[in-house]
Amino acid sequence: MGLARVACRAQVGLSAPPVSVEVHLGAGLPVFSIVGLPAAAVRESKERVRAALTNSGFEFPAGRITVNLAPADLPKDGGRFDLAIALGILAASGQAPGERLDGHEFLGELGLNGALKGVCGVLPAVAAAGTACVIAPSDNRNELALAAGSGARCAESLAQVCGYLRGELLLTAPAHAPDVNLAAQGVLAGTHDAPADFDLSDVQGQAQAKRALLVAAAGGHGLLFVGPPGCGKSMLAQRLASVLPPLTDSEFLEVAGVASVSGQWARSGVMSRRRSMRAPHHTSSASAIIGGGPRAQPGEITLAHHGVLFLDELPEFDRRVLEALREPLESGVVSVSRANMRAEYPARFLLVAAMNPCPCGYFGDAERACRCTSQQIAQYRGRLSGPLLDRIDLRVGLRRVSQLRLPGRALASAMTGTAGNGVADRATGESRTAAERVAATRARQLRRGKCLNAHLTPRSIGRDELLVSAEAAALLEAVQHKMQWSARSMHSALRVSRTIADLGESTTIEQEHIAEAVQLRRAFD
Repeated sequence: MGLARVACRAQVGLSAPPVSVEVHLGAGLPVFSIVGLPAAAVRESKERVRAALTNSGFEFPAGRITVNLAPADLPKDGGRFDLAIALGILAASGQAPGERLDGHEFLGELGLNGALKGVCGVLPAVAAAGTACVIAPSDNRNELALAAGSGARCAESLAQVCGYLRGELLLTAPAHAPDVNLAAQGVLAGTHDAPADFDLSDVQGQAQAKRALLVAAAGGHGLLFVGPPGCGKSMLAQRLASVLPPLTDSEFLEVAGVASVSGQWARSGVMSRRRSMRAPHHTSSASAIIGGGPRAQPGEITLAHHGVLFLDELPEFDRRVLEALREPLESGVVSVSRANMRAEYPARFLLVAAMNPCPCGYFGDAERACRCTSQQIAQYRGRLSGPLLDRIDLRVGLRRVSQLRLPGRALASAMTGTAGNGVADRATGESRTAAERVAATRARQLRRGKCLNAHLTPRSIGRDELLVSAEAAALLEAVQHKMQWSARSMHSALRVSRTIADLGESTTIEQEHIAEAVQLRRAFD
């Protein structure tokens, strides 16, 4: 008979609340029970732990085994508690030194042979552990490498952990791997390597759309492309990532935390400095995009944190999904509430959306007649509410580029799939030049206001730091009076004007900056 207590951590969103795994071994008929609000995966750990102990050379004790996961009102899910339960049984039965468990926290799923398997949420758990030494599976070594100096250790099996507790062997801290080292790869802010097959030079014409893409990337502004099929909306959106700077150190850690709790890191094993681009299908549910499910898992808007969220065919998305985007677009966070769980996730993404001007797609097209009635067009556009559109800073209308106006060499290359003379040489030229301007402009904003222009608050906009000239202010007031803009639209135009001024290295918002910002909001006029 015996009692043991082992420290572990649960996962609730990006937080890792502490869990005390209490194991009592008493006399009586052999029974193995787990209490403390365990989910199905936790209840199944009884069989994994039993087999792992036996196959690791330990004796599974006979008697009544009760495992309590405290606090009892906190939901527990996943296989992360396997290692702690197994060590509690060994300590309670005298097969492992219980006094060595103090000052340690244990995470890991057990295989039937006693091997430790990776689990989700290790990085937040290590961050929350403080001075405690976290022991986790070697599969999570890359996450532990980001927490260098925390005292975290990784192990291959249950037997290795027991050997460490007995003082028979050492568990070393994982070294910085090249794919997770914060200073590795040479892709810190200010440098950029755009993929050759996703370059702005691939897009023929569409000068205003490219300009809007540059402004959106430089200031973090939301962008909506409106145009007929085949005009290049999706092609432009896909090339946005080629002009965005790599993640900074702090952004990388935030994205790594999201990848840890969502299981992306466990599946891929690596993390990249390149900003992610998520493109969910328009049939995706609200839980898939916003987040949810029984475990309040992160959705696409969180997986796009510090990256790009591309919503193609925007009006085809469920209206509830679109309306749920309104709060994250402003606050940069999303709260997912379920019956027994509430989680808060970061959701600071750059929204890029595309849509047709009407159901058939050819309203206003110079070459093909629109087949839609005015009622159909109004109903189609009515799927996007005014408050949602008000939160998208840039709204640009596109027209099809006639093939007759394309350069013959570029047209031949597009039709054959090969590059003509000189095309390959500039494969990354336009995106590289744009990326350098974006990086310089973002650095200017961060020095001035500690955030991108798209995230300036109304209080920040009201300060003198924006430096709006008298002529520019007069023009903006005239535009507001004529177009009946809301206060949010006014603030949006000012933020975009500030980004345009930053791109031109101007300390003052001038009349031409206001004029361009107004033009970049008139897709539906």
